[in-house]
Amino acid sequence: MNETIICAVGNVATQPVYRELPTGPSARFRLAVTSRYLDRAKNEWTDGHTNFFTVWANRQLATNAAASLNVGDPVVVQGRLKVRSDVRDGQSWMSADLEATSIGHDLARGTSAFRRASRPEPGAAASAQPEPEWETPPPTDSESQRADEAVVVT
Repeated sequence: MNETIICAVGNVATQPVYRELPTGPSARFRLAVTSRYLDRAKNEWTDGHTNFFTVWANRQLATNAAASLNVGDPVVVQGRLKVRSDVRDGQSWMSADLEATSIGHDLARGTSAFRRASRPEPGAAASAQPEPEWETPPPTDSESQRADEAVVVT
């Protein structure tokens, strides 16, 4: 219940690795998150320390991430933070993993074109609904006339 949910903004550092597992699709990539600060002495923005996270995605998110992300892409990742530490060959190490719940391109730094992923389901063709028309159509002449007649001046 008490999980650490974070939102990290950075760049894709490695090409996503996609795997089909018995539990479903999985993908992982490294995310580089570099802090920036204004150096008042130089009056310019300066890069600070870079943190690296291993981002894990599962199921449809994994499929979409592998198809959409490339090295260098600016992204926003939200998910559960898991910090692990271990000792191997006498050396201790730490890693920070993000189990992603959402991944998206950072639109503050560029544009992106969204395409819905098609997920074929058994019997979906028979029950598929057309996309609704969201634009309000202009009124026909008879509707305009009825609307004018309905206006009552008091």
